[in-house]
Amino acid sequence: MPPIFLLLCLLPGYLEGARILAVFPLPSPSHYFFALPYLKSLASLGHEITSVSPYPQREPFRNIHDIPVPEVFENFNEVLRIASTPKSIWQSSDFINEYVLNLTKTVLNNEGVRRDILGPQKPHFDLVIMDLWRIDVLSGLAAYFDAPIIGMASYGTDWKIDELMGNVSPISYLQSPSSRFYDLEAYGQRLSHLVERTISYINYKWRHVRKQETLYRQFFPSIAERKPLSEISRNFALVLVNQHFTLGPPRPYVPNMIEVGGLHVDQNPEALSAELDQFIQGAGESGVIYFSLGTNVKSKSLSEDRRRVLLETFASLPQRILWKFEDEQLPGKPPNVFISKWFPQQAILAHPNVKLFITHGGLLSTIESIHHGKPMLGLPCLFDQFRNMDHVKQVGLGLVLNIKQMTSEDFSSTIIRLLTNKSFEETARITAARYRDQPMKPMETAIWWTEYVLSHKGAAHMQVAGKDLVFVRYHSLDVFGTFLVGALVILGIVTCLLVLTLRKCLLLVKRGKSEVIKKKIT
Repeated sequence: MPPIFLLLCLLPGYLEGARILAVFPLPSPSHYFFALPYLKSLASLGHEITSVSPYPQREPFRNIHDIPVPEVFENFNEVLRIASTPKSIWQSSDFINEYVLNLTKTVLNNEGVRRDILGPQKPHFDLVIMDLWRIDVLSGLAAYFDAPIIGMASYGTDWKIDELMGNVSPISYLQSPSSRFYDLEAYGQRLSHLVERTISYINYKWRHVRKQETLYRQFFPSIAERKPLSEISRNFALVLVNQHFTLGPPRPYVPNMIEVGGLHVDQNPEALSAELDQFIQGAGESGVIYFSLGTNVKSKSLSEDRRRVLLETFASLPQRILWKFEDEQLPGKPPNVFISKWFPQQAILAHPNVKLFITHGGLLSTIESIHHGKPMLGLPCLFDQFRNMDHVKQVGLGLVLNIKQMTSEDFSSTIIRLLTNKSFEETARITAARYRDQPMKPMETAIWWTEYVLSHKGAAHMQVAGKDLVFVRYHSLDVFGTFLVGALVILGIVTCLLVLTLRKCLLLVKRGKSEVIKKKIT
C-alpha cells in the first residue's frame, strides 16, 4: 500500500475535505512548480483548491480551480535583464522590494481575484497556502477569510522569513539566499556579510514597510482597522521550507518551520520517450551530459561568443549531450548534441547513463541532481543560484564557472575533471544516500503537517513568542543596554572620584610647594 494512503488512517482530518486558497503569483516557474505536486496531492485527498497563479493547469485536475493572473508576465523579461545587471546592495534590495510591491498590486487588481476572491459574494476558505517571497500584503487574505495560513519557502528560508517566524538565524554562520556568497570563516567576509544584511534590513524597514502597509489598508480596509499588517504577516501557522540538512548547511528551526526539501521530486519518474532512451543508451560507456539553464535564462538568448564556447566544447567530447534549447534549430550543432525546448529533467537525471548535469544552479534543479546522485557543473546566472552552486563546490558535489567569462579551454577541462575525478561521483552518491534516508518522504511530511494545522485550528500552540517581539527586545538590547548604562554610570562615578582625588592631590602639592617657598624667603 503506498505510504500516502497510510496517512489516511493517521488523521481523521483526511476524511473531511477542506477548502483551500493557494496563492503563488510569481512569474518564475520554480516557485509554483515546487508547490504544484503538493497542491495536487491535497486535491487527490479530497480538498478543494482554488489556485491563484500565472500557471493554470494545461489539463483539468479534479478539485483544482484556477484563477489565472497572466498580467504578472508583462515586462518580466525586462525585469530579469535588470536583475542580472550589477547593482549595489541598496539598489538590488530596492529593485526587488519595489518589484514585489507592484506584483502584489497586479494580483489584487486581477479581474478573477476581485470577482471570485474579494467580490461581494465572499467565499469560504479553511486554509490559505501562499508563496513566501516578501508578498506580505497577500497574507491579509488569511485574516480576510479568518483562516490559518501556511507559507511555502521554495528557495529555503531567509532573514525576512526568519523574522516573521521568530526563528533563530545567527549571521555568524548562516546566510540568506542572494547573489553573493560569503566565506564566513574569514573576518573580512563576515564583516561584508553583516554590511549586506544591515543594508537589506534598513532598505526594507525604512523604505518599503510603509508602502506595504498603505497597499494593505487599500485592499483590506476592514481588517486594517483591527490588525496592522505587521501583526497579520507574522501569523503563519506553518512554513514548509524547501531545504534539508543534507542539501545545505544545517541550521535551527522553530517548531512550525518544517523541512520538506525535494517536495517536488517525483519518486517514480516517467519513462523516457523511445527517441530519448535510444539516444542515451546509444552513448555507451562514455555516457551523457545533460545541460539546462532553467526557465528564466534562455540558451537561445546567449551571445554568439558564449554559444560558440559551448558548441566547440561539446563537439570535442566523446559524451553525448542533451541540451535544453528553446529554438527548433541550432546552427553549428555537432552530431553528438540533441536539442529540445523541453526535457523530462527528473527522468533524465534518474537514468544511470547520465554522468553529469550542467546546470544554472536553481534550487529545484540542484535538489533533483542531489536526489539522483549526479555531479554538477554550475553556471549560475541569477539570484540564489550563486549561493547554491558555491555550496555544491564547497562540499565536493561539483565545480562552478562564470558563464560570461569562461573560455572553451576552461569549460572543457572542467567537464573532463568532473567526469574523470571519481571523488565527485562518490560524493554525489553518498549525499544522495543521506538525503533519501528520511523517516517520511517530503510529500508525506508536508501533507501530515498540513492536516495537523487543519485539525488543530491553525495550531497556534506551535508558534514561538519571539515572532511578536520588536528587534530591540528580541535581541535583548534593552537588557544589554541597562548593563551598558550601568557600566557607564559606574565608570563615570569612578572617573569623577579619580578626577576629584587628583585635583585634591594637585592642590595639596601646590600648597606644599607654596609653604616651602615661603620658608626659603623667610
